[in-house]
Amino acid sequence: MTPSRPFSRIALALSLLPAPGATAAPAGHPRATVRPADHGRALVNPGMGWVLHHYDNSLERYGSKLAPSDPLEDFPGLSTVYLRLAWSYVEPEEGRFDWSIVDSPAQRWIARGKKIALRFSASEGDPGVGTPLWVKAAGAKGYCFEAGKGVVPEAPGLPWEPDFDDPVFLAKLDRFLVAAAARYDGDPNVAFVDVGSFGIWGEGHTFWSTKRNYSAETARRHVELYRKHFERTLVVAIDDFSDHGRGDAWIPRALELGLALRDDSILVEKPPLAYKSAAMARRFWPTVPVILESEHYGGSVERGAWGDGSLYLQAVEDYHASYASIHWWPREFLAANQGLVDRMNRRLGYRLQLVEASWPEAVPAGEPWTFAARWRNAGVAPCLPGGQVAVTLKDERGGIAAVLVDPGLDVRTLPIGAPGEARAVARESSFRLPASVKPGTYDLLVSVGSAIGTPAIALPHDGDDGQRRYRLATIRVRPPLDR
Repeated sequence: MTPSRPFSRIALALSLLPAPGATAAPAGHPRATVRPADHGRALVNPGMGWVLHHYDNSLERYGSKLAPSDPLEDFPGLSTVYLRLAWSYVEPEEGRFDWSIVDSPAQRWIARGKKIALRFSASEGDPGVGTPLWVKAAGAKGYCFEAGKGVVPEAPGLPWEPDFDDPVFLAKLDRFLVAAAARYDGDPNVAFVDVGSFGIWGEGHTFWSTKRNYSAETARRHVELYRKHFERTLVVAIDDFSDHGRGDAWIPRALELGLALRDDSILVEKPPLAYKSAAMARRFWPTVPVILESEHYGGSVERGAWGDGSLYLQAVEDYHASYASIHWWPREFLAANQGLVDRMNRRLGYRLQLVEASWPEAVPAGEPWTFAARWRNAGVAPCLPGGQVAVTLKDERGGIAAVLVDPGLDVRTLPIGAPGEARAVARESSFRLPASVKPGTYDLLVSVGSAIGTPAIALPHDGDDGQRRYRLATIRVRPPLDR
């Protein structure tokens, strides 16, 4: 998407042209009109953005190598930090938890305004990593394997994978999730939690581990187990739950329980197999986020699958994705893909544009007046967090004189479209200033957020007051008409 030409303060000045669809002002009561430009920069907003892999199964990559004081502020659009690690790291002995391995980096990033996301895996390719070995010692059934070969006779030094239907394994997993949910469920700083207990690396398949097949009922069982404990936090299912011929029988249950969807295999293979689950995503993205994880960037490049990276952007378009991963050393990835990152930031998730707004140049305190606007979502996904439009008046010292919220437009309902083709929605709001607002000239600002006017969503416009309210121009308040 090419951003509109930036407007100057002259273009921001009051125009006498009425906004399309607005009620024409009576003679002698001209309306002001502004058409803010999209500045083209990255936005950090709820429920969307770039996801940094702080841990990536191993504790030695990728964000974990950043200095504790390094907030990676130079990566545009970074909103979420992913702590993806094995269950065995967190509960090395039954009932003894090392939550500091999660909470220490979590607090580092939360202090810088980021959300965190979690995955606790039960199968890895490293001996002793994945499901804690005390689960095996308790009698859980499982198998040794060699990567890419499948099940092999048990021998020292080989990785072990549980039978994902085994009752002992499931009982121990259930107790672990009780503890994890008690700590993280409903925490506003947790963006989502993956169903990470099924398949190698938690990806829902066993192609690189035991190669054992499981039914769709196994996938449903793990989905339900997570939702039982994580009742208030977004839970995420993996597209590869359909692999090994299981099909999509697990999807209706996942949708019924409100799970989001994740695809971990973008650009693992060369085109035309760069990704495979965009059709599945159509069942999810209208109501819940879709999360894309690319192959490790370096590995994708080595296999010739990455190309110029444009297929990552195309996957965002085809999946209507809200999140995309930084699956590599973050600054190395950014340096090699700066242009791609910028293009993706203009489409990833939602991007709410105020196309045009108009209002009377002067309004009487205590009397009704109209604020007419046209809004567009220029992103690929609905604005799933939703929000209402508010108009704020500030005095010459920056004090809030009035906040007026329109409950009639939820920005979640704004339609999406191909780049540059989303339809703008016109809305005329009727407001009445409190009679206590003194006559004078005020800055007029617009925001999107809660029903009581608290801003929550960044807009791609200049004029931010530092609290996600955006100055449009000025408005003059007249004395009440009966004076």
